[in-house]
Order: sequence, then C-alpha cells, then structure tokens
Amino acid sequence: MIAGNPLVFAIESGITNAYERLSFRALGFFVIHVGGRRYGVCEPDATLLANSVDEVGRRLAGRGSHTAPFADHDAGAIAGAFRSAIYAEEQEESYFGLPLSDFEGVIHSSRIMWAPDGDEAFDDSSYVLQFDVGDRVRLIAFRSCPNDLYDHTTLSDVWLAADGFYRILGQWHDAFESEWESTPKTEEC
Repeated sequence: MIAGNPLVFAIESGITNAYERLSFRALGFFVIHVGGRRYGVCEPDATLLANSVDEVGRRLAGRGSHTAPFADHDAGAIAGAFRSAIYAEEQEESYFGLPLSDFEGVIHSSRIMWAPDGDEAFDDSSYVLQFDVGDRVRLIAFRSCPNDLYDHTTLSDVWLAADGFYRILGQWHDAFESEWESTPKTEEC
C-alpha cells in the first residue's frame, strides 16, 4: 500500500503477517519516499510495524511542533550537523550558532528525527528529518556511511505544503489501520 507520490513524498508499507498484539501489529515493511528515493528496508520481513505506525500517529498529533531555528539552512549542512552532533565520537562545540547541548535539545524535543523510528525498518542506514516551517514541511533524507557523516549521493531535500504532507500521513495511517483490521491474524512470533 502506498500513500502519496514517490517522486515527491510517499509512505509505503506491506503486511506479511498481522498480529492481535498492538505492540507487534504486523510483520512487513515500512519505507518513506522522499524526492524519488526510497528510505528503509523494502522486504516482506523487514520489521514489526508497531513503531512505524505509532510514530506516524505521533507526527499527526504533533503537527506544527517539529521546529528548529536552523530548518532553512542547506540540507547537506543539516544532515552533516545532525550526524556529527548525535553520532560522531567527537562533536563540534556548536552547530548553526547553537551550543551542542542546545542543538541536541532541539533535535530531541522537537522530534526532528522521524526515521529511524526504533525498529529494523531503517536498517539500511536511512535517516529522515522533518521540519515544520510555517505552512510548509521540509523533509531531509539520507543514508549514513562508515567513512563520512552521510552519503552525499543519497541526500534528498523536499519542501511540501503542510496540509498536503499531513494529509498523506493521515491517508496512510487510516489505510494501514483498515488493512490491519481486515487481515487475518496469525499466532505471535
């Protein structure tokens, strides 16, 4: 199932096995398309889908709260700063004029990082960052690589109308719920 336009922004998922337990939901895949690139593992047994479903629900409920004072900077600079501040062994003292602790605080308190969402869905080293900027949403997506902060060839940067972005999230969430409810449930793994 897919909601949105993969060339711009879309969410795609598939259910292989559905479960009654909400903390499992289903076994399958969940990927995010940004700017014509797919982020996430697209295999029938990639992940349990509960985290991804719950995260989309949190994003819908938190509309407008994913804000950062650096949201309009260069996408590559944001990806590099994010990876450096959160994951590098040695961080800079500041990013975009914010002390390291403040920069990290914005990333976490504003829930800028959409993916990975805590499960195996993004074990392909994908990251998706979301910024609410007025009446628009900016998505910056990329994959990390071992020799650098991120793989520059995988960087996508898309600006969308906020209404359209959140409409796609809602369409996917509703369609997933319908698919999950109508799918016969199997014994838990």
